[in-house]
Amino acid sequence: MTILDKVSSETRGIFNMFFDKEPLNYLEAAGLYGIIAQGRYNVAALEVLYNHAQDHDLKALIKEAIDRQSKVIIEHSEDLLQESGGRIPTLSFSQRTLHKDSLNIPTDAHLTDSEVAIAVGTMGKAAQMALLAALHQSYQVEVALMYRRMLDAGLEWDYRLLQLMLQRGWLPRLAKIEH
Repeated sequence: MTILDKVSSETRGIFNMFFDKEPLNYLEAAGLYGIIAQGRYNVAALEVLYNHAQDHDLKALIKEAIDRQSKVIIEHSEDLLQESGGRIPTLSFSQRTLHKDSLNIPTDAHLTDSEVAIAVGTMGKAAQMALLAALHQSYQVEVALMYRRMLDAGLEWDYRLLQLMLQRGWLPRLAKIEH
């Protein structure tokens, strides 16, 4: 993105902030509602996966996914939905303690770090697809910018998870195809 593109984007955003304050449409409200509900579930699932993980770097990435990804988008989405008069989902899940040290879970009931990383990565990709779909259905600049920021942050986080998985050998090495 060039400097001129950034200036144009910011100018558009400021203009819309002052002159285009329409309430959310049904698609935007439904998207925010779904993101809040799914986000709350994702936090619960990530807490369980955190407690199964033994690798400290993997635990740090999962903690970041909880605190700086999931909880942040839930809070922003709740604010946007409430500002427009929408209802917040009442769906809630138990909060689990995040244990720094490995738990004594029997091996046959315990996920390996590889399995945890794949599960977390799959959740991340599903969340990114949901954000992208919601972004395409959004007309409000403020809502679209929130989705875009969270999508950018999620893609950067996903890249770091992929690098960790490659470093630890948790992803299979695929044979190169020669023509």
